[in-house]
Amino acid sequence: MNEEKKLRLKVASSPHVASPINTMSLMRDVLIALVPALCAAVFFFGPRALIATAVSVAACEFFEWGYRKLMKKSLANQDLSAAVTGVLLAFVCPVTLPYWVLIIGDFFAIVVVKQLFGGLGKNFMNPALGGRAFLMLCYPVAMTTWAKAGTANWAPLGMSVGQDYIDAFTGATPLGADFMHNAAHRLPGASLLDAFVGNVGGCIGEVSALLLLIGGVYLIVRGVIRARIPVAFIATVAVLTFLFPQGGNDRLTWMLYQLCSGGLMLGAFFMATDYVTSPVTKKGEIIFGVGCGLLTVFIRYFGGYPEGVSYAILIMNCCVWLLDKVGKPNRYGVTKEMREAQKAAKKAGKEG
Repeated sequence: MNEEKKLRLKVASSPHVASPINTMSLMRDVLIALVPALCAAVFFFGPRALIATAVSVAACEFFEWGYRKLMKKSLANQDLSAAVTGVLLAFVCPVTLPYWVLIIGDFFAIVVVKQLFGGLGKNFMNPALGGRAFLMLCYPVAMTTWAKAGTANWAPLGMSVGQDYIDAFTGATPLGADFMHNAAHRLPGASLLDAFVGNVGGCIGEVSALLLLIGGVYLIVRGVIRARIPVAFIATVAVLTFLFPQGGNDRLTWMLYQLCSGGLMLGAFFMATDYVTSPVTKKGEIIFGVGCGLLTVFIRYFGGYPEGVSYAILIMNCCVWLLDKVGKPNRYGVTKEMREAQKAAKKAGKEG
């Protein structure tokens, strides 16, 4: 009798192999990878960058908890996915954005983009980028008011920064109108080194290409993401901008500014690789990355807005189902002749 009690077999559905890797561990690694970029944001833009990120995380966690509580669903806040969304949404917004506007974006990202479609694993677009696109539509001026980098330009900590600060301490980013849409395509005033390390104006978490690259490599080494999408994304932008420089600029210089400026590194490593909204097949991942790169360059060159990373990823999110279908691998052991014979049999069956 005692031996039977010790056995106590549990009946459960497959899979029966346990793994220490779960949603929480994956999201924790993503948050760790974003810490260097957050430190750079605090250094270049001041403590307001940290407060805005914390406010965004708290709002996302609250909205996810509130919606699932209201709808009497299981609470999923412990998986840290809402926290990742909060950090990423803050990272793609300027430090001058009022906190209440950021909270509105958090609501749209969590409730509308994520929860209304069924929650984690069922949303068809990246929630953080969906929230950013919504804020760009509703508050275009606030979303395109960028603080200059440097301790002398640190933004005040209040609910909003005030018009006096905006007039005195804001300016264009390296991907500004003079660089991308002026007929002369003048190179930015910031050096390539400044653009690489993050000593330039821009959104909170996208300015330091160096630290985002370090975070991306960390995710690849940890096995959280695969390298196919970011490599295909960045390589496509590099090739196109090298082959087609604007304004008679040096090819290499133009390409390097394009790679180090804007949200390319943040989007390639942390947003385009989102498990839910990216392909699962090898061929699909490569096509997805190439498509993101093509659309990014197209929007930067011909769009009314100098940055195209977020919209490129959102557009490709809508094509994931097709890319997975195109990239579906062949069944093991099924030869080309067998597939042709199967097609011929189906065709004969329809004709008969």
